[in-house]
Amino acid sequence: QVQLVESGGGLVQPGGSLRLSCTAPERSFQNYVIAWFRRAPGKEREFVAAVNKDGGSTYYADSVKGRFTVSRDKAANTVALQMTRVKPEDTAVYYCSGTLLSGLTARLERYDNWGQGTQVTVPQ
Repeated sequence: QVQLVESGGGLVQPGGSLRLSCTAPERSFQNYVIAWFRRAPGKEREFVAAVNKDGGSTYYADSVKGRFTVSRDKAANTVALQMTRVKPEDTAVYYCSGTLLSGLTARLERYDNWGQGTQVTVPQ
């Protein structure tokens, strides 16, 4: 188990950028596939992006492809989600999640470590 902590959420204007971070105190964090999910008001939690253990492979939901970038800094023990050209429909609580299972997947049930979430708001 790892204690995932998200940071970086806030209010951002449409078309702007925001950078979310996910970290954990455990060095074992580097062994986890890390994914970002989000839950918008009144909607189910949905997959956003994932990065593998060494940061060399990434996977994105179609809704964010080309706008969001997930990256891994092994030395800093963090995974970042760089959000650009944000839209009001990106408004959600963003969650960092992790799994020791190999492979990148959008399947929520594959991830068994979750952070508390960070709110991102993009006004109309």
